Amino acid sequence: MGGDSRADEHLAAGRDALARGAWQEAHDRLKEAVSLGAGADALEELSWAAWWLEDVPGCLDARERAYHGYREQGDRRSAARMALWLGDDHASFRGAHAVADGWFARARRLLQEVEPCAEHGWLAVFDAHTALGAADLGTASTLAREAQEHGRRHGAVALEMFAVATEGVVRVEQGDIVEGLRCLDEAVTAALSGEYEQLAPAAWAACLLLSTCEQLRDYDRAGQWCRQVEAFSERMDARFLRGVCRSHYGVVRAWQGDWDEAERELVGALTSLGTEHPSWRADALTRLGEFRRRQGRWDEAEALFEQAGPPGLRGLAAVRLDTGRPSEALELLERARRHTATTDGVAGADVLEAMVRTLIALEEQETAAATLSELRVIAEAAKTDALWAAVHRCEGALAFVTGAPEHACEHLEQAADRLRRSGAQVEAASARTDLAEILADLGRHDAARREARLALAGLTETDAEVERTRAQALLERLGSPDGASTDGDPSLTSRQVEVLALIARGRSDRQIAEQLVLSPHTVHRHVANIYARLGCSSRAEAVARATRAGLL
Repeated sequence: MGGDSRADEHLAAGRDALARGAWQEAHDRLKEAVSLGAGADALEELSWAAWWLEDVPGCLDARERAYHGYREQGDRRSAARMALWLGDDHASFRGAHAVADGWFARARRLLQEVEPCAEHGWLAVFDAHTALGAADLGTASTLAREAQEHGRRHGAVALEMFAVATEGVVRVEQGDIVEGLRCLDEAVTAALSGEYEQLAPAAWAACLLLSTCEQLRDYDRAGQWCRQVEAFSERMDARFLRGVCRSHYGVVRAWQGDWDEAERELVGALTSLGTEHPSWRADALTRLGEFRRRQGRWDEAEALFEQAGPPGLRGLAAVRLDTGRPSEALELLERARRHTATTDGVAGADVLEAMVRTLIALEEQETAAATLSELRVIAEAAKTDALWAAVHRCEGALAFVTGAPEHACEHLEQAADRLRRSGAQVEAASARTDLAEILADLGRHDAARREARLALAGLTETDAEVERTRAQALLERLGSPDGASTDGDPSLTSRQVEVLALIARGRSDRQIAEQLVLSPHTVHRHVANIYARLGCSSRAEAVARATRAGLL
């Protein structure tokens, strides 16, 4: 009796630690309970402690032992539950989909002899994700709703809400963006407010929402949720979820033009995401690779995309196009399209946009126009400024090469305006440079200079050297209208004005960094850019020139 009592004590303490997110404490207590003779239920709990600690061998071992323990007890329902989690583990941790299918098949057979229960719902929701991956959206929708019903009937909030999140993804792919996002928002709200009785599905729901926001290029929504998810993952000591969140947030910050913070988040995400989650790590590699590509660091970008495997194909194609190899880019994009489940859903937008640009470079205008029509359908459903901006930029590029430069200018103006509204500092500047180049070709040099200067003003706070060089080269080619030097252009960004106002009050770089919540390096770069824009070399001279120009 003494041994049984101690095992029960450790089991209870382990469960309490799991509920608090104290994974190592839970692991130690539960391992002790098992050593003292606790049964399959203790092994099941131990498997979850190992899961959160990313101890994959330990997790799989505990789950298999629990599975066999439940089988020996004649508990088919619990054995099926273990089979379901083992199936998901082999798919998520190992990418071993054949092994995963074997475990899901065992769960299916065991559940045939069990009264309706929550496990039937979990099988349905896993099947829904399989159908979603195969682009069978009708089946995925039916299964997600079936899982929700099981969750409601059996009081399993985690099942019900994760199935709602799954339905949200399906609806977005079907083009019902508003309702899809409503489902995802609700599911993640329930997750982060502590309603889920199982924490792993809470993490899964958050990842589904952030990925969907990124596909829709709804970076404002993604940014809002990233901070919420990050706080949750900190409370629960969920290292892998922090990595996923940091990876998404890095994309958001890059989009908003804060490339210093984007660098920290994207690099930090890879540190947090080990090899235990191959699919999430591949996505993080792809995001950092895209950032490196935009920095013009093509060799590094290519290496990251190659490490990512199939998710990196579109990025590899973009590098090939950037470096003047459009035929190779098209081959890679065709491969990427085969790996994308639904090219007519939002998940296919990035590939379609890249294909349009590549086909234009290959002078295949008719095929480019047909591909652009597919992209336009997605943008019409998504209704986000960022996706519409992508359409307008492609429309502008196609109009220009087909002999309609004025029409091209109209589209690029719309693209720049939509990108500005969506907070995309670098992309808006890039669209303005596209516009300036066409205006220059049309002989409208004053308008071209204006757009190129606006582009440069939007780039001074980032490390976007490729775009800065392009805009600066155009200005140098155009020269000033009266032959005068173009140095000392007094236009400053709002952040530069903010920094200069603090300089005028006698603040040091360190004090400015503290007040504006910036790094000292970022403030130093702002000051250097202010000097360059105003054509001066001291703080006093910068304040004087800005005052004369009416900037302060």
